Order: sequence, then structure tokens, then C-alpha cells
Amino acid sequence: MDGASIDVAYVLVGFIFLMAGGEGLVQGAVRISGKLQVSPLLVGFTVVAVGTSLPELAVALQAVEQGAEDIAVGSVLGSNVANVMLVLGSAALLGSCSEPDKGIGRDSIAVMSATLLLLAFVLNGEIPLLGGLAMLAGLIGYYWYAYNDARKTGESIDLVDSWLPDRAILAVPSCIIGGAMIWQGAILLVEGATGIATRYNIPEDVIGLSVVALGTSLPELAVTLVAGLRGQGGVAIGNVLGSNVMNILGILGSAAIYAPGSGLLIASEFAERDIWIVLATSGFIAWMLLTKREISRNIGMGMISVYIGYMAYLVYIGVL
Repeated sequence: MDGASIDVAYVLVGFIFLMAGGEGLVQGAVRISGKLQVSPLLVGFTVVAVGTSLPELAVALQAVEQGAEDIAVGSVLGSNVANVMLVLGSAALLGSCSEPDKGIGRDSIAVMSATLLLLAFVLNGEIPLLGGLAMLAGLIGYYWYAYNDARKTGESIDLVDSWLPDRAILAVPSCIIGGAMIWQGAILLVEGATGIATRYNIPEDVIGLSVVALGTSLPELAVTLVAGLRGQGGVAIGNVLGSNVMNILGILGSAAIYAPGSGLLIASEFAERDIWIVLATSGFIAWMLLTKREISRNIGMGMISVYIGYMAYLVYIGVL
């Protein structure tokens, strides 16, 4: 097997490990929370939200460790675009965007606030250490406020029954093995993606914006498709908005703290371009939700078409 085939194999196996590991971790955590009699609302805002974002976190930290900061930043930017245009577009096609949750306005404002903060850091060229600490503090504050606001308004989060047997002796190993698979998957994915970028002279940030970002968004897409097929209206919207906030504040905030030196450098010209795409796509969906406009099937089809065009553009500039 030649070097190119090995890089592709690393990427594919990395995707499989990320998805399987994330599923095992979340399902194990849900069972443990049930044993501890923790409310589904608290689990939704903490365990599930963090668990489904661990692939992005693992990829970002591994990329920083290998000196591939462009992959870390590009994967978050690309993942947020994919979450809005591909995942929510798919949800709209399935008719699962017709009944948004009560806290949708709150979460829309949070997404835009986080995106504008990231815009400031990108234009500045780095996320300093203090900026990373502030982002994590903001994320904790957001989840605390959202949790208390949800309790006051009677908002609830429906968790799908776990396929894992309701036994602690299985739940704990599921979490441990899932976490280990996530980190190993991140190592393989970043190594393979970096190898492809080097071998074919494709910028690392283009790989991060396309291949890595799409791969780490697959769990959200899977959850959305299941929710749509089961008629769980509105579930996908809240999940995507929460994931986008987590990606910016949690993932990049952690990467800035983990990065050697004084913070996370953002030196790529693609980041300065694509942050505006993130702002436009997030702003579009936030405007739709805040003005209570219906995200119809036709709009969903248009969102998916725009995302496909965006990916085609990334492939074009990557090849050239």
C-alpha cells in the first residue's frame, strides 16, 4: 500500500473511531446519569452536548500538538457551516424544523455572540491565552444561564432511549472505551489529513474546512436524520445551535489554552475569508429563527445546495 492510500485509510479509520467512540461515550454517560438520577435537562446541556463535541475537541487539540493550527481553526469554521447548511438543511427537508424549542431565541443570540467574538479574534490574527480562558468562562456561563432559563420556562430536552443495557458495569467501560477511541480517531484523522495536504500541496486549512469539518459533523447529521424520521420536531435546531456555540467557545478556547506559547495563531488567509461565510450562514439561520420564519423544505433544499457549492469551491481551490 502506497503512502497516499495509507493517508486515506487513516482518515477513514479516524472517522469510524470518532463516531463509534462518541456514540459509546454518550450512551454510557446517559446510562450513568440515569443511575445517579440526574435530570434529562441537565444531561442534555452537559453530558450530551459535551460528548457529541468531543470529536471536534480531540481533532483540534491533536492538530495543535502537531503544529497544524490551520486544521484546528479550519475544522471549527467548516463544522459550523456544515451544521447550519447541511445538518439544518437536512432537518428542514424532513420537516423537523417546524416546531423549535422555547429557548431557540436565546440560543440564536448565543450563536451570533460567539461568532462575532471569533470574528474579532480572526481579524486580530490569534486567540490569546486570556482570550481562550474568557471563551471557556463564557461557555460555562452560557450553559448555566440556559439551564436555569430552561427550568423557569419549563423547557425540556427529550433524550432518545439508549441501546446500551441499563447496567453500570457496562456504562462505565463504555465511557472509557469511547473516550479512548475518540482520541485515537483524532490522531489518525489529523495524521491522515496532514499527509494528504502535504502530498498534494493542498493547504491544511482547506482540508480542515472540508474533509475534517464534514467528518466531525457526521454525528450531528446522524442525530438530525434520526430525529426527523421519528418526528421529533425542533430537536435538531437546538442541537445545532448548541454545537456551534460549543465549537467556538469550547473547542477553540481549549485549543488556545493548550497551544504552546501565548495562544492560538490564526495566520491563514482562508480563515479571514471563511469567518465571513460562518457569520453569513449563522446570521441567516439566526434571523430566520428570531423573526419566527418557517424553515421550509424548499429553504432546506437551497441550504444543502449552497453547502454542496461551497464544498465544490473548496475542492477547486485546493486542487489549484
